[in-house]
Order: sequence, then structure tokens, then C-alpha cells
Amino acid sequence: MEHQAALKKAQSYARHMDMSEAGVREQLASSYGENFTPEAVTYAMEHLEGIDWEANALAKAKSYQKNMAMSTESIREQLTSDYGEQFTSEQADYAIQHLPS
Repeated sequence: MEHQAALKKAQSYARHMDMSEAGVREQLASSYGENFTPEAVTYAMEHLEGIDWEANALAKAKSYQKNMAMSTESIREQLTSDYGEQFTSEQADYAIQHLPS
């Protein structure tokens, strides 16, 4: 049951909150988040399908651009920061390249 619950939470975070893969993993495992067992987190991440991480990065970037009037360099930093969104550099690059002017 815990494995399925972890997968359901992972799907929700990835699909509805546009989180990064690392962000989802951290949220599932964290004692400040969902506090799932390492086995349940691994199961969830291995069975999480159909997520476009680049699209998630772009959605986050657009939100920062629109709602916080951040510069593209600040957005890139927020997207890739270990204390921010935790997207990969490649995903952040994709997002920055596809932001509206």
C-alpha cells in the first residue's frame, strides 16, 4: 500500500505542481514532506511515467517570469538550485530558451 501511495503522491507533485524529478524524490523522502520509506520512494520514481520534465521546468520558469518579474538568469538559478526547484541544467536551458519574450 505504501508503494502505491508514494506513486500517487509522485504523480500529483509532477503533474499538478510542475516539480522536478529531484524535487519530487526529495518531497517523498523528506521527514518535512511525505516521509515515505526509501523503498517506497524508489518504487514511485521507477514507476512514474509520462512526465515531461522539460515542460515542468518551462511551467515553473513562466510562473517566475510572470508572477515575480525575475530576470532570465535569476530564473535559471532558481530552476537549478539545490535550494530551489532542482531541475537539471539541460531542463533549465530548455525552459529559458522557450520563455516568451
